Amino acid sequence: MPKNSTIVKQPLSADIKSRALGAYLGLAVGDALGAPIEFLTKREIAHRGGHQEMTGGGWLKLKPGQITDDTEMSLYLGRAWIETGGWNAQLAANQLAEWLKHYPIDVGNTCRRGIRRFMLDGTLHGLENEADGGNGAAMRILPIALATYGDDAAFECAAIEQAHLTHYHPLSDAATLTLGRMVHLLLAGQGVNACLTLANKLIVEHPQFRYAPYAGRASGYIVDTMQTVMHHFFNSANFEDCVVATVNCGEDADTTGAIVGMLAGALYGVSAIPQRWLNKLDDSVRSEIEFQVSALMKGVLK
Repeated sequence: MPKNSTIVKQPLSADIKSRALGAYLGLAVGDALGAPIEFLTKREIAHRGGHQEMTGGGWLKLKPGQITDDTEMSLYLGRAWIETGGWNAQLAANQLAEWLKHYPIDVGNTCRRGIRRFMLDGTLHGLENEADGGNGAAMRILPIALATYGDDAAFECAAIEQAHLTHYHPLSDAATLTLGRMVHLLLAGQGVNACLTLANKLIVEHPQFRYAPYAGRASGYIVDTMQTVMHHFFNSANFEDCVVATVNCGEDADTTGAIVGMLAGALYGVSAIPQRWLNKLDDSVRSEIEFQVSALMKGVLK
């Protein structure tokens, strides 16, 4: 956490597990809901009557409930942590390379470039690059946030190292750290106001992230992504409305949906996620998420 902020942990209970599972399943649900309308504009989506069901389709010709790179990369990072029982940047990079070798249905250009660099020369980061200001590092931060709950130093180290595998940019770093710390606060039951404090700190340090008044862009640029996520997260009252409003902004809808689903799931808990959406997720994806939540938070959950 920031030096002037601390987590006051709740007793270790089923409530924390509900929030953790809600965050991970919320990530997957937001990804799968938004993916079929990725690259459409807000106006195009509205002209179709809006989007609030797991329809599948879109430019990737997805099955209803099918996840994309946002959830897949998170799962591979989670596997890397679980395999060693801690953070290992080399193993994390190996896992992402393994993911890329399996011809994933969707890969961002910056993620592809960073993973291929590692595959070719073994380096765990490139040079700081203005072209790395996308949302790919931020969208996969959840397993690391879960595994480091209560240990901010461990979180910051792992969060930055995983980010720099593909994205070496100060705005990407700042957003990735802020999102993970928001998850920590939400797991601890500290709610929206604590997250708002972190958002305000981010904006003071990087005014580009100011989201009020909302500019209405939801592209893969990390600033647009964070503005969209924060605008809808802080201006909604339940999980479904939060995620639906976010993905209906279009553009990079799978990633904005995944990130806001992560936050809303951590805030409202797994029971707040519509069952009709959960039912559309692939059983193997849902099972691995449930396993990873328990494994990543081993020693935290009782």
